[in-house]
Amino acid sequence: MPRFAANLTMLFTELPFMERFEAAAKVGFKAVEYLFPYAYDKKELTAALRANGLQQVLHNLPAGNWDGGERGIACHPDRVSEFREGVGMAIDYATALGCPKLNCLLGKLPQGVSAEEARKVAVENLRFAARELQAAGIMLLIEPINHFDIPGFFLTRTDQALALIEEVGSTNLLLQYDIYHAQRMEGELGATIAKNMARIGHIQLADNPGRGEPGTGEINYPWLFKHIDAAGYTGWIGCEYKPKSDTVNGLGWRAALTQ
Repeated sequence: MPRFAANLTMLFTELPFMERFEAAAKVGFKAVEYLFPYAYDKKELTAALRANGLQQVLHNLPAGNWDGGERGIACHPDRVSEFREGVGMAIDYATALGCPKLNCLLGKLPQGVSAEEARKVAVENLRFAARELQAAGIMLLIEPINHFDIPGFFLTRTDQALALIEEVGSTNLLLQYDIYHAQRMEGELGATIAKNMARIGHIQLADNPGRGEPGTGEINYPWLFKHIDAAGYTGWIGCEYKPKSDTVNGLGWRAALTQ
């Protein structure tokens, strides 16, 4: 049976962020993830987790000026120092929150930078991050993002991410497999998951089109959930979708699609 983590960046958005922990717990979630913790005090976040019996399972490394449209800086040649400082900040937060995994968004290909140069920078940054996180007991992940939602994103396909992982050469670097992004870019969800299960460190979901909750689109989630179980995945599945109405009324999919 899949274990679902509420993505607090996407769910319960009618509430202030710090109230979303309680809301997630009230509807049965045992774990949460979200994009970034850095705007909040570590002690406040830790208290919210403990008060609601929740586990923090994932957040991202700092990703540059998010509000300004940046989506990561790991492939930016002129931002290496900033990236590495962000690794230290992420470890500090993850350690305080008991978060076992951190995701690195590679970012958009910078203007005037070749894909080859960006890849070299990304490899060295990922080697640094994987080494630092391993020393702290935290797993590093990278995530392909579809180029329809984020045009110009450097990492868009599973095979590209796996090749990058191979080049980095660290046992502390795995794939974050987002079902929604993978469906938009390549399909073949079941075959890809089964083939690469040993290299998948975290899974996220949403349906397509529209990035709604499971059951609102084209993906056969009842079959896929059983397939993920059969493939041996025992981790959390992050619910990173946009509710079609409000979060609570849209949660019927958990019972309906996991029987």
